[in-house]
Amino acid sequence: MSVTSEEINYLIFRYLQESGFGHTGFAFQNESHIHKSEYKNANVQPGALVSVLQKGLLYMDLELHVNEDGTERECTAPVSLIGTHRCDKQPKKPKREELINNTNNNVNNVANNVSNTNNNIGSSSKGNKRDRKDSKRAQKQQQDREKRARMDAAAATTAADEEGKEEDDNMMDTDLVEDVSVVGTPVESADIPEVKIIPASDAITLKGHTADVFVCSWNPSSPSLLASGSGDATARIWQIPASSDEALQEPIVLKHLPALTDSNRDVTTMDWNASGTLLATGFYDGQARIWTQRGQLRYLMSQHRGPIFALKWNKKGNYILTGSLDHTTIVWDATTGDAKRQHDFHTGAVLDVDWLDNTTFATSSSDGKIYVCKVDSTLPVKVFEGHKDEVNAIRWDPLGELLASCSDDKTAKIWSLAQDECLFDLTAHTEAVYDMTWAPREPSSKEPRILATASFDTSVRLWDANNGDCLRVLSRHTEAVYTVAFNPTGTHLATGSPDHTINIWRVQDGALVKTYQGEGGIFEVDWNSTGDRLAACVANGTLVVAHVKL
Repeated sequence: MSVTSEEINYLIFRYLQESGFGHTGFAFQNESHIHKSEYKNANVQPGALVSVLQKGLLYMDLELHVNEDGTERECTAPVSLIGTHRCDKQPKKPKREELINNTNNNVNNVANNVSNTNNNIGSSSKGNKRDRKDSKRAQKQQQDREKRARMDAAAATTAADEEGKEEDDNMMDTDLVEDVSVVGTPVESADIPEVKIIPASDAITLKGHTADVFVCSWNPSSPSLLASGSGDATARIWQIPASSDEALQEPIVLKHLPALTDSNRDVTTMDWNASGTLLATGFYDGQARIWTQRGQLRYLMSQHRGPIFALKWNKKGNYILTGSLDHTTIVWDATTGDAKRQHDFHTGAVLDVDWLDNTTFATSSSDGKIYVCKVDSTLPVKVFEGHKDEVNAIRWDPLGELLASCSDDKTAKIWSLAQDECLFDLTAHTEAVYDMTWAPREPSSKEPRILATASFDTSVRLWDANNGDCLRVLSRHTEAVYTVAFNPTGTHLATGSPDHTINIWRVQDGALVKTYQGEGGIFEVDWNSTGDRLAACVANGTLVVAHVKL
């Protein structure tokens, strides 16, 4: 094994180029004579220098924590390139937090797939939202199996009981919608519309990823441009044809760092800026990247010590906010790729972030707390406490007056900056609430502020945020609901589930109007800006884009 200074210089030169240090890279090239090197045309993957350093950190970790007899020395302190390492053995954490933080569990155990917040980035355990979903889904399926076993045992006592059970099941299979907006009890709709199945001719399957696809995002200014992120260490930008007669172009492939292990290759989150000119992605290695529409890497942003769970542009497009498994959030200057401020208020993994305006944002965590912060402030503006378990998602309403949150404690809550306690505690779900979204709304509108929540109890609920009342219960999925998305006009809601089904509901009366049966579990759905196409991430490594006629 040998390493030459010429090889090191070339990797440094490539790092400077990828990080946007054009002038510095030019000066370094001339002083080190890289342009005359035999490696000047070498095929080096983006981020090669960081990858080598990470592998070096893994070796340092082993060297520091393996005793002479081969036993492992317990330590939770991260190993860094600079500074003296001091081992720190933390007390055992509660079982609930171990679901996120434990790195010693078998990676094949679905319930313990999320990597340790204090472990280095090269850990072999996964640390992404997909694994958390799978973990909770496994728990829910076990509960369902036990429930079905009890029901079957009771039904077997008499033939009459069995017939009654069949009648109940048939009722559940109709298009009934619970309407609790008037008297607080389910009301049967007198006029049930026909549910139309979206035909295969109206859907395009995008193939190319080699692992599960679990994040996607339409370009806000180009309604035919779709980005996707997968567990194959790539993101892709697809140009969707206007009709099924047109040929599908090859996507632009955005290659992230080569994975140190086969189990950690996930592009965990992505977001376009408001103008649609730049795409930001978050990766399992704790690095965020900014790409152009043509797939050029603009900036590589490295400061997190764990996988990035959440990433959002502000509306102005000058800042990117990231939240990580390392308990911190970072505000990045999108014009330079530099970290402007890092906050470490949380004591658990940061699971979601959302901007209120161009300088104010909220963060949620597995520690059950929500912080509202300012870019230029070292202290939080507000702390919301009330959830009893990890807070999976947070969303500011379209008017910027209310903040909604949802949690594993089976509740969603609506908050206002004007008070410390939540305005409304939405407690009707019977399992963890994983996702939610606000319906689009104009300031002059007199319609209710509608919030949709998706739960592991297989239902979606529509809430009136003005009074906390539940307006509708949408319950046709047979497994946990992972994702919900309103179309741009707010008239329809799309939902996706591991039951392979995408459902489209009419908000006005809660009727199920369209459905699509996929070939794998649905991780995420997203409407394009014109509302005529719906994209879905599928667990079989594909995306489905449906042409929706409402």
